[in-house]
Amino acid sequence: MATGRNHRPATRSRGIPEATVARLPLYLRALTALSERSVPTVSSEELASAAGVNSAKLRKDFSYLGSYGTRGVGYDVEYLVYQISRELGLTQDWPVVIVGIGNLGAALANYGGFASRGFRVAALIDADPSMTGKQVAGIAVQHVDDLETIIDTNGVSIGVITTPGGAAQQVCDRLVAAGVTSILNFAPTVLSVPDGVDVRKVDLSIELQILAFHEQRKAADALSGAAAPGPAAPAGDRGEQGPDGDIPAVMPA
Repeated sequence: MATGRNHRPATRSRGIPEATVARLPLYLRALTALSERSVPTVSSEELASAAGVNSAKLRKDFSYLGSYGTRGVGYDVEYLVYQISRELGLTQDWPVVIVGIGNLGAALANYGGFASRGFRVAALIDADPSMTGKQVAGIAVQHVDDLETIIDTNGVSIGVITTPGGAAQQVCDRLVAAGVTSILNFAPTVLSVPDGVDVRKVDLSIELQILAFHEQRKAADALSGAAAPGPAAPAGDRGEQGPDGDIPAVMPA
């Protein structure tokens, strides 16, 4: 099986928009669930609903893959699973290193979904000498001093950073210098990388803040709905609405 170092996904070169690429894992998750239930075909409406998008957007996304459903039949589930997996580069082996084996790093190491999605945790790395040699998820933790050798030996092109924020940039620089070209960053900091290196940031605190905003909005809507409705404001006075009648979502300071 090919390793990830010399085999990058072909999505950008084929002109697939980044927004479409971001939705492909959602479609794949929904399709995998259908496949596990032995569902042979699915309509665009059913799949769009399962993935949380509208059907027109789904059909547009699939057109970039060269996949068109059959009218009255829909899409072949197994073929779509293969198509999307191929586009995402999941039909090959992607060795991954996790740097920073604290609570979060250990939790990721123990996550069972990597292997089934084309990823293999090749190494766990930490700066704490007391962690060296300890088994986490059946893998011995290695010291960060050996990072470059580990990257080269395992042909790693994807690194996961779960260190404290203050250490993340230095770890990132070493990963990039060693040949890593894609980084998933869980550290609470913004990383600076050269052209040709892709970074995806996962910030749990930001996601919680967004959820808090929506909870606040729902509570306000509930209070508003409980109040007696007053006279409707004239159309020209409804300044809070956007051009499409939407209320702009503004995050609290």
